[in-house]
Amino acid sequence: MATLLAHVTVRPGAEARFEEIARELWERTHADEPAVRHYEYWRGSDSRTYYTLVSYPDHRSFISHQASDHHESAVHQLGDVVEHIRLEWLDPVEGASDLPPTAMQSAPPDADDLVRSHTDRYAAVIAAWWPARPIER
Repeated sequence: MATLLAHVTVRPGAEARFEEIARELWERTHADEPAVRHYEYWRGSDSRTYYTLVSYPDHRSFISHQASDHHESAVHQLGDVVEHIRLEWLDPVEGASDLPPTAMQSAPPDADDLVRSHTDRYAAVIAAWWPARPIER
């Protein structure tokens, strides 16, 4: 499983455009990616703050999302409206979530350069206090 929470701050006045991009990404992700478990956008209580909850059955499925045509084209649009983003990997509490634990996977042997780059850039960070898990190959 790969689950993360993106903490997003948008540039002043960019809220409407960010929400437009988010709706487009949500629609394309749910239409084109059968593996997606959760992909949702939320407004925060502080102005210009948003959260994105993303969950895939494994890290490779998440990387496929990151490398998808619709996500790659949105990244350039998001760059114009996002002031700051922080990705936080999440791990479910057993018995209090129906999601499996977050685990890191290496890129498949036949991965292209974009997938390899995203695998390194978006490596799942397993917190030291979570139950230990090996990297899946």
